[in-house]
Amino acid sequence: MSAPATGLDLDTLDAIDVHAHVEVDGHGHLSLPDDFVEASSKYFAAERRAPTLDEIAGYYRERRTAVVVFSVDIESATGHTALSNEEIAEAAARHRDILIPFASVDPAKGLAGARRFRDLVENHAMRGIKFHLSIQGFAPNDRSAYPLLEVAQELGVPALFHTGQTGIGAGLPGGGGIRLSLSNPMLLDDVAVDLPELTIIMAHPSFPWQDEALAVATHKPNVYIDLSGWSPKYFPPQLVRYANTLLQDKVLFGSDYPLITPDRWRADFAKLDIKDHVRLKILKDNAVRALQLDREGTR
Repeated sequence: MSAPATGLDLDTLDAIDVHAHVEVDGHGHLSLPDDFVEASSKYFAAERRAPTLDEIAGYYRERRTAVVVFSVDIESATGHTALSNEEIAEAAARHRDILIPFASVDPAKGLAGARRFRDLVENHAMRGIKFHLSIQGFAPNDRSAYPLLEVAQELGVPALFHTGQTGIGAGLPGGGGIRLSLSNPMLLDDVAVDLPELTIIMAHPSFPWQDEALAVATHKPNVYIDLSGWSPKYFPPQLVRYANTLLQDKVLFGSDYPLITPDRWRADFAKLDIKDHVRLKILKDNAVRALQLDREGTR
């Protein structure tokens, strides 16, 4: 089964950002507990206002850029009520020309969660699923998320995994209980073996495991890397080298909005020594393929 339809007009888009966070719902409920929000603001030395989904759509429409939007369901690990997947899907339906919605379902919800995810794809046009391994508290190869991932593989939608260090919980006692080791990208190699038809996107330059991420993406045909969460001027040299050569078809533009804006990311990316034809692949073409946007259902 192919991914659900979108309303994107690919010919009018300059870029596709595969990584933007929905941090607040229509009722003002935040996606993270207050102590995590405060610690994150201190870590990144920035106070920021969480934009609404309608504001995100308007912002990206002005930039002729489509954007993948998602929250993260961390209910079992924190007790914090998750943002509504349905609300994100409804906003994406209002802004079908710009927003590409990904679901988030806590793997701890088991088979019931897998049934819910299937419904979100089949009946609410969700186009993928997002995981934050360290915050959700599971290893990707421990099979707890496999019911969800098997649905993703069957329905032909990608799974986006946080990799590397996170600023969430930084500075809290015990890091807020967040285990960085769960986000080692090498753990995703097992997932790529067990679910060979699943499209996997490893989010972020994977500090301190960049070489592991490059190895997995080079070896496994359905594994991609998004470049979100870092200004390109700080990218490790081996990441730039691989993006320019062996992985030029498997590296994706992602900003980590609202933490990093696409304006800042693209301005710094323009200064990188990237081949012109590769630059176009990273900004748009690779995402079209990874998200199956070139299949039936786009305008």
